[in-house]
Amino acid sequence: MKTDTIAFTVKEQLELYKVEKNFEKVVCTPFLKWPGGKRQLLRELLKHLPKGYNRFFEPFVGGGALFFRVKPEYGYISDINPDLINLYEVVQNNVEGLIISLEQHKNTEKYFYELRNADRREDYKYWSKVEKASRLLYLNKTCFNGLYRMNSDGHFNVPFGFYKNPNIIDEQNLMACSTLLKKTEISLASFEAVKKKARKGDLVYFDPPYVPLNKTSSFTKYYKDDFDLDAQFALRELCDSLSSKGVLFMLSNSYTETVKDLYKNYNVKIVKANRAINCKGDGRGKINELIITNY
Repeated sequence: MKTDTIAFTVKEQLELYKVEKNFEKVVCTPFLKWPGGKRQLLRELLKHLPKGYNRFFEPFVGGGALFFRVKPEYGYISDINPDLINLYEVVQNNVEGLIISLEQHKNTEKYFYELRNADRREDYKYWSKVEKASRLLYLNKTCFNGLYRMNSDGHFNVPFGFYKNPNIIDEQNLMACSTLLKKTEISLASFEAVKKKARKGDLVYFDPPYVPLNKTSSFTKYYKDDFDLDAQFALRELCDSLSSKGVLFMLSNSYTETVKDLYKNYNVKIVKANRAINCKGDGRGKINELIITNY
């Protein structure tokens, strides 16, 4: 009976959002914490947006901090992580089912590890899209520091976070995000896919895995593969191609000589940002980052 009541409430609330006349009033924030997320850099990103543009594109979407702040009426988001894209698609198409599924989870250490290890089992491939999306969101809300990390076999391996009251079900926000995503194109694709989609006057925001600040940096892991220097060069070449077509782009990356040299022909701004995810308390201070634009 409880499940039926939840389903009815969610559907009723969704209908209210569907008839919302002023799209700008729909409040939604990222529902997922993601490595390299841009909540801490958001103010600077907003300051550097162009005054006008047509369609908004965000490959490397991650948690989508800028996307959810800009709230494009007809946007495009993509990533190569199938679990992440599945979650976005479920929020877009079946937020009711997702919320109902999230209601079933328990905030206990035993349950956490049982669910975390589910993708090691043979039957995991038969799980529904909603079940997989619910699992990812639950793990993100209850694991240590909201990290997303996989081992060499592609299995999630972050430990339990021991939070007393994690916000596993942010029902109103999920529904608002679903409303925004209804008119958004979601794609499981490389960043290079925007080359064929973006048109003159569109804006593409690139938030790639950053060039490491030193040899011991570990924030270059992009899904199962490393986003190496060759990939950084490929991204710069894509920016060149987009610029030649009149497509606007904004890109964030680390404050390194490599990045500055790669984009020396564009507008390079130094900004301050907080480290959003770091296991060491002394590693959370403000650091320099770069915002690069072709306008």
